[in-house]
Amino acid sequence: MHPALAQFRRPGLPVGPRSAGELALEVPAIDAADSNSLVMEIFYSRRDMASLAVIDNDRPIGLINRDIFLSQMSKPFHRELYDKKSCTAFMDKEPLIVDVDMSIEALTFKTVEVGEKALVDGFIVTREGRFVGVGNGLRLLSVVAEMQAEKNRQIMQSIEYASVIQQAMLRASRETLATMLPDAALVWEPRDVVGGDFYHFAAFADGWFGAVADCTGHGVPGAFMTLLASASLSQALEQIGPRNPSSLLAAVNRNVKGLLGQINGTGDAPQSNDGLDAAFFWFDAASQVLHFAGARVALHVLRPDAAGFESIAGDRMGVGYVDSLADYTWTQHAVAVPHGSLLFVSTDGLTDQIGGPRKIAFGKRQTLERILAEREHASSFICARLLETFAEWQGSQARRDDVTLFFARV
Repeated sequence: MHPALAQFRRPGLPVGPRSAGELALEVPAIDAADSNSLVMEIFYSRRDMASLAVIDNDRPIGLINRDIFLSQMSKPFHRELYDKKSCTAFMDKEPLIVDVDMSIEALTFKTVEVGEKALVDGFIVTREGRFVGVGNGLRLLSVVAEMQAEKNRQIMQSIEYASVIQQAMLRASRETLATMLPDAALVWEPRDVVGGDFYHFAAFADGWFGAVADCTGHGVPGAFMTLLASASLSQALEQIGPRNPSSLLAAVNRNVKGLLGQINGTGDAPQSNDGLDAAFFWFDAASQVLHFAGARVALHVLRPDAAGFESIAGDRMGVGYVDSLADYTWTQHAVAVPHGSLLFVSTDGLTDQIGGPRKIAFGKRQTLERILAEREHASSFICARLLETFAEWQGSQARRDDVTLFFARV
């Protein structure tokens, strides 16, 4: 394994206490027959004690809160009235009592059930019913926070490692694109560390194939969908070849529906409704014709002598979803792209992003106008300027979705 990846494979080490017994403080307890004057002596001698356990035959029966006790005993004549009386007068008769082996998770739930007093007074820890010590409620909160932070750290390390894997899967396509189309730009920005968008590019002797796809969801669920959809596409390319994007969409559709059990009218009701929107295209180098099929993703073509973009919308049928017809045939378009034409495809994370002074979507119109304004420049420059405009538009608004952009001058 590469050293740079090693940090993501380290098993998480236990941190902090894992049971109630590890939170128990070995503090004195007082017998039920003892007087309140002895309680007073203990509290004054042990200023670190927030509560004092009351026991009967070594078994806890109550808990005395330091602040409440001292407040009561400071009232006029209370010392005279209560000094010699049993300490049970001021104890909580229903404290939280737990076994030393109770897990921190179970203890947390118990504390929530009991309520605020368990955090303020603490809790009594026993072994086989006999007094062991007293646990501090605030210390429990601190331990829970530490445990949650550790879990979050381990989850984030796993997600970061998943990001390494996902980017490694995309690297071959990026390298292929750089070789076959020198004037091209590709942006892949997951909303979270991993994302639900993916792309695929492959070079052949007579042309090249490209795909840009937006799977259901983002983050970890979206990333899992990209693995499934990307594998389905790779399988379809091996079986069908790259020259018929419509047939490839149909093959991916059938495969995703089958893998996820999202086929209407057969067996049990589907447990998911996931799929992808995608643009598949094959460029024939000899004829300078781009064959395009889209599932809710459009292709935009700017020819050298055209005043504006020609936009070819994808079909409104998604790929792989429960309501995607298993035998659906996507429309295949043959688009002439003379030398010097600019191709542009994006997922809806760009156009749907909320921002600007009116807090509205970035939109298709603004996107294409910004590209047109820079049409004479290289794809990388156009892409950079569009991203600048997009970042200004987003401002302080949260990113809504993954964003993938593809530019190419052919």
